[in-house]
Amino acid sequence: MTDSDLEAPSTRRWIVWMALEVLALLIYTGVNPYERSTWFMEVAPIFIAAPFLIWSWKKYPLTSMLYVFIAVHCIILTVGGSYTYARVPLGFWIRDAFHMDRNPYDRIGHFAQGFVPALIAREIFLRRGVVRSKGWSAFFAITCAMTISAIYELIEWRAAVSLGQGADAFLGTQGDPWDTQEDMATALVGALVAMIGFARWQDRQMATLPPPAP
Repeated sequence: MTDSDLEAPSTRRWIVWMALEVLALLIYTGVNPYERSTWFMEVAPIFIAAPFLIWSWKKYPLTSMLYVFIAVHCIILTVGGSYTYARVPLGFWIRDAFHMDRNPYDRIGHFAQGFVPALIAREIFLRRGVVRSKGWSAFFAITCAMTISAIYELIEWRAAVSLGQGADAFLGTQGDPWDTQEDMATALVGALVAMIGFARWQDRQMATLPPPAP
């Protein structure tokens, strides 16, 4: 499959199906989550981002690669919200397989929290001509991803202050005193992996897209 094929109408229809699958998963997990308040807080970014993605679908389409990664990130958030991050079965499997002392599923979420926003920021910077240098676009994309990570940690802090013990499921610290720092470090790794491993692929796909509408 070539990069131009990735932007074909058939692929666009496939992306729509992915969006519908994410919606179905949201509905399914929202019926009877482990803790409804935690589910809502964890999936809130999906409800915030969805209107912008729908609005920009025709006027400012993103690359197919990016839509796929966004859908995967939504799935990670939804599953984490359904079980709470400390109870996701996949995390227990990883913990046992690699002899870890905690359920690491939240680290997957924070990796995606750095990986996906970094690619979104880079694509917007380059396609809108905000930054023309590939090097500077990577730097500012990583900066944006880390800002989002820091804001999320501040939201978690306020949730802990406001909800007290009831915020434990949302925080998912699992007794780790360095959880906040490790979450942000994981997001940084995700952003770096995005820039080092996927920037050229993103460039090839951006080249097949029409110029964004003014």
